[in-house]
Parts: sequence; structure tokens; C-alpha cells
Amino acid sequence: FIAAYLIAGFDVILETAGSIRKGDWFNEAFLMTLATVGAFVLGDLAEAAAVMIFFQTGEFFQELAVARSRRSIADLMDIRPETANRFVGDEIVTAAPEDLEIGDEILIRPGERVPVDGVILSGTSALDTAALTGESLPRDVSAGDSVEAGTINLSGVLRVRVNGRFAESAVMRILNLVENATAKKTKTERFITRFARVYTPAVIAAAALLAILPPLLTGADWTVWLRRSFVFLVTSCPCALVLSIPLSYFAGVGKASAAGILFKGTTYLETLKTVDTVAFDKTGTLTKGEFSVAEVIPAGGISRDELIEWAAHAESESTHPIARSILTAYGKTTDRSRLSEICEIAGQGTRAVLDGRTIHVGNERLMRAGGVAVPAFETDGTIIYVAADGAFAGTLIIRDRLKPDAAQAVAALGASGVRRTVLVTGDNRRSADAFAAQLGIGDVYAGLLPDQKVEVVERLIAGKETDGAVVFAGDGINDAPVLARADLGIAMGGAGSEAAIEAADVVILKDAPSKIAEAIRIARRTDRIVRQNVVFSLAGKTIFLVLGALGLTGMWQAVFADVGIMLLAVLNAMRILR
Repeated sequence: FIAAYLIAGFDVILETAGSIRKGDWFNEAFLMTLATVGAFVLGDLAEAAAVMIFFQTGEFFQELAVARSRRSIADLMDIRPETANRFVGDEIVTAAPEDLEIGDEILIRPGERVPVDGVILSGTSALDTAALTGESLPRDVSAGDSVEAGTINLSGVLRVRVNGRFAESAVMRILNLVENATAKKTKTERFITRFARVYTPAVIAAAALLAILPPLLTGADWTVWLRRSFVFLVTSCPCALVLSIPLSYFAGVGKASAAGILFKGTTYLETLKTVDTVAFDKTGTLTKGEFSVAEVIPAGGISRDELIEWAAHAESESTHPIARSILTAYGKTTDRSRLSEICEIAGQGTRAVLDGRTIHVGNERLMRAGGVAVPAFETDGTIIYVAADGAFAGTLIIRDRLKPDAAQAVAALGASGVRRTVLVTGDNRRSADAFAAQLGIGDVYAGLLPDQKVEVVERLIAGKETDGAVVFAGDGINDAPVLARADLGIAMGGAGSEAAIEAADVVILKDAPSKIAEAIRIARRTDRIVRQNVVFSLAGKTIFLVLGALGLTGMWQAVFADVGIMLLAVLNAMRILR
């Protein structure tokens, strides 16, 4: 029994010794050590070993539940470029981004990441800016346009002049924001530790008084009252709380996992039980991030089918997301033999000769270059104009699409008592307002960069009217800083970036925003059962402590008060899984 006790409790004894040296006596480790030493004094070696083993079992489950600790966020954020191609005279030399100076000229080939912020000297291309803005639509760039570190060059070769150091680049700002935001967040203190700070000194003082006062005041047998005080200490061991509370949270985490909701620690369940505000990113969180043709508006004398057919053939060789959405809307295989010429114009659109007719498909700049007058449109989508032989033929409106359960997700949050829902996006104001109106979201913050999103969430935290948490839900690398800064960050795991998943506290595997309300329900049910176990454990302990003080119970009743109540509380905790 002594060997079992030392194996199970060696680290607890060391922790107690360390606490005594620091003057911090009142914690659960000290209480467990004192109570088990008391059991040894009474000759109950089996009880001492069993109590310590039960205590360590509770600690094991606690650590198991928190074992999904995240790795370093910075190590997983692949947006940091490793090398740069610097011009030295007429030669190109590989250099580290940190070594680039303002005024240096670099070459960025297709498929490479932009290493530092700069201005394009020559070349045209499309940039994948999802790492910084979260938007899936590439940005067309040409000479004179700025480029940001961390974006990806998709097509043409670019010659760029460096206008900012790597340490001040957009990608490093995101990395620094994540680290600083993580440092700002205060973690929920474990309930057991808070409880022990009050409970432990109280029971130790009561046991000491029980051993000393009766013999002093009445002349009673010191041995009898010393034994009663040790029974009192053994009874007071908080095993029911030590085991059942972590297990309740662990069961809540397990229940959520079965529903496709991964909590990275039990403390996040505790945080989610009270939510004041839920802020959403738009693209990839509430929308699919997939563009489609929402409206087809032909000009007079041209049919809808003709307009789509012309546009699809002109875009048939483009890999641009807008081109793919037009081909999807056409729904047929294009006939290459009908095309005698096809040319993609970077940043503007395409020109093709179809059945001898010259077709232009693209933006207003392309139409102006071809001398085509186009009508003005007020829309929340991307406008694509179509012209045939220099005459305006019609318009296509391209939009992202809401996820099927997006409206249900917002409505469910309102029904669950969430006071406020907010849209926080890098998209333009008109598009953001349109989506917010469809979903019933009242507050909209649009056109934001990653650091501006953090500022918005910090204002929401400072201005909340309740003690509830401010939750942010997002999916992109650009959302990583704000996910870390919010009281609780939720990442869409199906389409979300690794950085967002690592920065978040909760990951929704099925990419369904309606799961947020379900996660809140699981957190609240877990909290109810935890409260039940607290009341049940304390009530049971109180009864047996009074009986022990009166000498009406012995050590075996103390064992029941310790182990029996603990087992009943654990069974109650398992109800969460049903």
C-alpha cells in the first residue's frame, strides 16, 4: 500500500512541498496529502492509497481533456515566404526576405509567394490574396499596382520594387497580431482550483478545531477526537469534485465531437455557456466562397441563352474563377471549332472571335478600351459586361452564395439568447450589406484588413453590456489574429486554413455555421450537470462531515462519502453523452 501510495501520489506530495515553501498551503494537493497522511496515522493504508489513486485518475481525465493543445501558430502559418529572387545587376540571386532593402528589385514567378510589400515595375498577373483578405476572387494587377507579402502570384512574371522591409510587411503584421492576441486572452481558471482556495482552509481549520477543542473544553480523550478529526479529513477529500467536474466537461467535449464540433480544451465549454455577441466573417463562413452567375440581363434583341453562350465560349480557355462560374452557368461543352481567335487581357477580361463575330467579355475598362458604352449598375455583385461587334449585348452579375444553413444559424443564435450578431468582413460595403439583410444581421463592418478586424472585435468586447463572451467565427488565414483575440474563436474546419484552425478555440468540422448554436446548447447542458454535481457533492459531504464530527461514522463510512459520492457524480456526468 505504501508503494502504491508513493507511485500514485509522488508528484502530489512534491507539489504540496513546493506550495508549503511558497506559503501557498490552501490548494487541493495540500488537502489530499494531509488527508492521506491522516489515514496512514489511523492505520488505514488501503484508504490512503485508494484516495490518492482516485485523485490522480481525476487529474488524468483533466489532462486528457486539455491534451489537444495547439502547436505554435506561427510554425503552421505557411504564408511566410522563405526566399526571394533579387536582381543584382543583370543577374538574379536568391536571398532571404529579411535581407531585402527598400529600393531592391525582385522577380516573382508564377506560383511564388510575394516575399515583401512592393510596387510592380513591369508585368501583369492575378494575385491570390486569400491569405490576407479572405476573399477567393483573385485581384488583377499590372505595372504601378502594389503587392503585399504573403499573396500568391498566379500567372504572369512580375518585376517588383521593394517599398517596405519584411519585418513591417503584411504577413509579419498578421503573425505578430496572432501572438499578441493570444497573449491578451485570459484563460478561464479551473473551477476546482478556485473552490479549493476556500474549501481547503475551511476543512483544515475545522479538523484542527475538532481535534483540539473538545479535549481542552471537556477533558475528553485526545485519541478519540484525533481519530474523529482524521475521519473528518478523509471524508472531506474532494474526490467527487476532482473527478466529476473534469469528467463532466470531458463528456461535453465528447458529445460535441460526435456532432462535428471540436473543443480544444474544457475551459472553452465554460466560456461558451454565456455568449453576448457572435461576430461572423462572410466569405467561407456564411457563404460558400464559390462564385456563380446570379443574374443574366441581355440587351434588346438578344436572348438569355445567346448571351450566356457567347460569354462561355469567350471564357472557355480562362482559369479565372469568374470564367469558371460562367461556364458552369452555360452547362454545356463549348465548341472550340467555332472560335477563330481567343485572347485573355489581364485585369480586364477576354476577347474572342466566335462564328466571325468579335465578342468582348469583361469589366468596364475592357468595354471602354473597345469603345463600347455600357449602362451603370447598382448591384452587390461583380458586374461582367458582354459586347458583340462593338455593341453592348448584356450583363452578367456574379455573386457568392450563402451556405444553406446560414440564415438558420443566425436565427438559432437569436433564439438561444445571443444579444447581438455582427458581420465583420473584408468584402465591400454593398455586398456585405446585401448579405447581412438576407440573414437578419443588423451590424455590419466591411472593407476591413486583419488588424482592423481585431480592432472591431476589441471594441465589441469593450462595449458589451453583459458578462457574456464575444465569439468570432471565421475561416481564412486573415482571420487568425481576430480568432485568437476574441473571447472565443470558432473556425470552419472543412474549408478553413490551417492558421485559422490553429488560432481558434473551437473547430466546426462540417463547415455549418448552424453548429455554433448547437455548441452553445452543449456547453449550457454541460454547465447544468456540473452545477448539479457541485451541489450534490457538497451536500453529501456536508452530511457525512457532520456525522463524522459527532462520531456517528467511522472510516468505512468516510470511504463511502469519498468514493461513493464520487461514483454517483461521475454517473451523472455521463448523462451528457446521451
